[in-house]
Amino acid sequence: MKLKHVYIIFGVSGSGKTTIGRLLAKELNIPFYDADDFHPQSNIKKMSDGFSLDDNDREPWLHILTDQIKNWHHDKGAVLACSALKIKYREKLESFHPNLIRWVFLEGDYEIISERLKARKDHFFRSELLHSQFETLEKSTRGISILVNQSTANMIIEIKSKLNAQKSQIGLFGLGVMGKSLTKNIASHHFSLSVYNRNVEAKEVDVAKNFVKELSEDVKPFDDIETFVASLEQPRIIMLMISAGPTVDQVIKNILPFLDSGDCILDGGNSHYKDTIRRELKLSKQGINFIGVGISGGEEGALKGPSIMPGGSKKGYDLCASFLETIAAKDKTDRACCSYIGLNGSGHFVKTVHNGIEYAEMQLIAEMYHLMRNFLGKKPDEIYKIFTSWRTRNKDSFLLEITTDILLKKEGTDYLIDKILDKADQKGTGGWSSISALEMGTPFSTVSEAVMTRFLSAKKTERVKASTLYPLENSTSHEDIEIIIQHLEEAYYTASIINHAIGFDLLKQTSLEYDWNLNLSEIARIWTNGCIIRSDLMEKITTLFFNTGETPLLLFPEVVTLMRAGINKLTFVVASGLQMGCALPVLSAATNYFLNYSAEQMSANMIQAQRDYFGAHRYQRVDKKSGEYFHTDWKN
Repeated sequence: MKLKHVYIIFGVSGSGKTTIGRLLAKELNIPFYDADDFHPQSNIKKMSDGFSLDDNDREPWLHILTDQIKNWHHDKGAVLACSALKIKYREKLESFHPNLIRWVFLEGDYEIISERLKARKDHFFRSELLHSQFETLEKSTRGISILVNQSTANMIIEIKSKLNAQKSQIGLFGLGVMGKSLTKNIASHHFSLSVYNRNVEAKEVDVAKNFVKELSEDVKPFDDIETFVASLEQPRIIMLMISAGPTVDQVIKNILPFLDSGDCILDGGNSHYKDTIRRELKLSKQGINFIGVGISGGEEGALKGPSIMPGGSKKGYDLCASFLETIAAKDKTDRACCSYIGLNGSGHFVKTVHNGIEYAEMQLIAEMYHLMRNFLGKKPDEIYKIFTSWRTRNKDSFLLEITTDILLKKEGTDYLIDKILDKADQKGTGGWSSISALEMGTPFSTVSEAVMTRFLSAKKTERVKASTLYPLENSTSHEDIEIIIQHLEEAYYTASIINHAIGFDLLKQTSLEYDWNLNLSEIARIWTNGCIIRSDLMEKITTLFFNTGETPLLLFPEVVTLMRAGINKLTFVVASGLQMGCALPVLSAATNYFLNYSAEQMSANMIQAQRDYFGAHRYQRVDKKSGEYFHTDWKN
């Protein structure tokens, strides 16, 4: 059910709240209520006896009004006449939903109001208390103000005009698929919103105007940047939902002349974190707050509540935190899957690593499917049952969920998955995360292999030709197939743990490099809902990292127990799959990573000897003190 607005007419007694409130309610065709009618009898008696109410008196009254306002939001809406002299009173009244309250302040000086009160009859409020009300009154920075020294007809006209012209709380720039979904999300939470989309003859005509026709009255369309920016209340909050790269710099350049110090720009695209660092530094020198906002969840997440990873100006985040946290997904404790990540480009970097983990998780599931479908003889509906059984045993994830839906989709009598060409695209973020790992000197085996596998899939024509030149025979027995299938679940889960450990290690290393002080538990919590990699495992990781982010994921006792139980099954599945001729790149990468990670002795001693042989790079010795280097003449 769509919630309705409540209009609160406030000011000191004698300002005309009741008269104006009744007239406005009639104009809007909604009920009118007077807050005085909800005072407890004790309050009425106290004021009638000539005493002012204190905050203890007002507390039960405000509580009653707050409950009533909540009911009115769910009904037809309402107009309420209420003194609401202090800001904290107004905050209490709007506590259910601040974005659904429209404040109208009736403003007049002491002399005008005093004369009005002297002329009033049959009212329990005495004119000698007016001075106390003026002392208590705290002017509002929200809503509209109307001078009372004019006719009631003119006041109503001005109220309606100002309400219609009231500036928006949020500006959203760019109405692509994600921009439109995010707009609907923001509007559904009753933020007033201005949206901009360029107008290009014969290509993009009236996109903003046509789009808002299906939305609420609180969404205003623009195709002119200056009027779009002018429509926003200050300090301005502008979310960019546009393609990453030079377009972001150009849009910032176009918007900047119309901004003021203290305004905030949020980049909600998949920008490279180093670009975000550069932009944040440049804009901060001009007094503009800049936030790089990682958003995960796809079109549906943007619409219903994504996982949001904001990094950049802390002052800027504080300005827009309420907005971002309101539209974000909620975790199992009803907390927003949104939190301040850290300085400059940290938000976009965390999103990049998220996408890297996502690449590998998708490839893991794809490899499991490929092995079962093309080498173990399982049909899609049989694979569906296997994946579904995993989901019931604390191994559920969004990616497993959508995979089960994919496996059952048919065209006629044929499974659609069998008709899809095996060429996968990648948009760059997976590659960016791999490059970042190289720059940080951090192993990123599973993700890098997932990216490379997508690249290799693009060589379809070449692969088809090669398949005729290198035929492989599969002689696996029925008994062996059954054993492999029994081990698949633990093999998948073990590889997934390794993949997540690799991703969080990169976060930790990069945080140290840039002094971001990333909270790994909080990042994992943000990833428990709304995003693509939400899973039962992510819930577990949130708990593990809660008390310390220093311990590597693979060294937690709980994880050690899981790995000991699963690693042999992972190595068995990988070895069996490779023997059958089934490529398992990410499963293999996970296996190799773990076997090296858990090995006291690796092969790197030979590498060091080779490097010293051809390049005199020197080496350390196990029988000498640490930090001492040696060179050998290997020919003599």
